Amino acid sequence: MDLQLSGLRALVTGGTKGIGRCVVEALAAEGAAVAFCARTEPEVEKAVAELTGSGATVVGGALDVADGPSLAAWVTDAANELDGLDIVVPNVSALAIGPGEDDWRAGFDVDLMHTVRTVDSAMPFLEESEAASIVVVSSVSGREIDFAAPAYGTMKAALIHYTQGLAYQLADKGIRANSVSPGNVYFPGGIWNRVETGNPELFSTALALNPTGRMARPEEVAYAVTMLASPRASFISGTNLVVDGALTRGVQF
Repeated sequence: MDLQLSGLRALVTGGTKGIGRCVVEALAAEGAAVAFCARTEPEVEKAVAELTGSGATVVGGALDVADGPSLAAWVTDAANELDGLDIVVPNVSALAIGPGEDDWRAGFDVDLMHTVRTVDSAMPFLEESEAASIVVVSSVSGREIDFAAPAYGTMKAALIHYTQGLAYQLADKGIRANSVSPGNVYFPGGIWNRVETGNPELFSTALALNPTGRMARPEEVAYAVTMLASPRASFISGTNLVVDGALTRGVQF
């Protein structure tokens, strides 16, 4: 099925690895031009080289998304370079799982405020689009109490609430807003790969909770993001799409 993404312009935060990298690849494979950022310049340059080498139209930027002015400037520069924006995917997380004040601050600045600032900076461009879509990457930890409950889970819940508010507030402008909540996602170098080697007991416990017997692959989450970003999903707005292989047990009405 043609997802009707060819010629559209997308912006993804955290696009060099994991879910973000797979979102960039999926959007580009469907014909979208994509701007992405990450913290480390060599990783951004490497990803740009790899993606453009495979025929994708991408631009990259290195920045700390917790730096509000730098983030806003990058969003504007990227939008101008792409000649507009149709799709915005705030994806970066601080992965601040602990209960300390530093964890709360990192979760607020990175998970929540980077999303708000990205959307705010992109809004003038989205308002000019005929296929505007915001897809926020949250987590199942925002839906139920788990080991990440203190700072991480609370901020992920806030993202879902924020996104649903956007859907209602922006509906009359033709701008859709949805969130995607992944379960445990495993990839080399990712958080669960690090837990596997650094805390095998926690990894075994987490893996045992997955009824499929495995964790998600990042490309499986990226498919959900890409589908929701597609104009094919033109009447889907205000939803939180759980991508967890039946990990969570709460009924979502």
